[in-house]
Amino acid sequence: MNDVIVGSALTKRFGQTVALGGVDIAVRGGEAVAIMGPSGSGKSTLLHCLAGIMKPDDGEVHLLGQRIDAMGERKRSALRRTRFGFVFQFGQLLPELPAEENVALPLMLGGVSRQQAVRQAREWFGPLGLQGMETRRPGELSGGQAQRVAIARALVTKPAVVFADEPTGALDQSTGHDTMRLLVEATKHNGACLIVVTHDPNVAAACDRTVEVRDGRLLAHGVAR
Repeated sequence: MNDVIVGSALTKRFGQTVALGGVDIAVRGGEAVAIMGPSGSGKSTLLHCLAGIMKPDDGEVHLLGQRIDAMGERKRSALRRTRFGFVFQFGQLLPELPAEENVALPLMLGGVSRQQAVRQAREWFGPLGLQGMETRRPGELSGGQAQRVAIARALVTKPAVVFADEPTGALDQSTGHDTMRLLVEATKHNGACLIVVTHDPNVAAACDRTVEVRDGRLLAHGVAR
């Protein structure tokens, strides 16, 4: 399949520290890629540049052939709401909202009516094993259930790319394994590509390919499984 997101010669500095030193990466549609590396290696900076959260100092990021790093903040913010999905280590669900509204939130922020957004959100509860959890608040969910709600939220807009930053880091090994499997399967089923930042080789093993970042550079591009 064609490349969905491409980073070319990405460079990012923080003062005298080179976080990214000319990184090239491309991810195809339906592909799951793990980005591994020790703390401070540049892997999260790479994810943030690809996701339009920060601008690289040099280089370019293209989504489906369109350059996005040169966009203004408003356009990049809209892109993050509509074309990108995000799963974080601790889910970052809003505690005052029930699960179905947490999932529906990106749709409502995009102008979809609450009724329609919740209807679309509920469609994800069955496939992710969350039946009956629709009206529970995050404090009433287990860690694994809350992370599956976060996965549903990431996928509800049918994004082109899902970014996951240590998505199982707060879970026990068994729950983390199940959650990662669901994340990969649901993302592929949705036709999106998945980019996962992790230090856990078990998480990386669930992906199609692994790239390693050290001192702001890619050491290897991995082999597709």
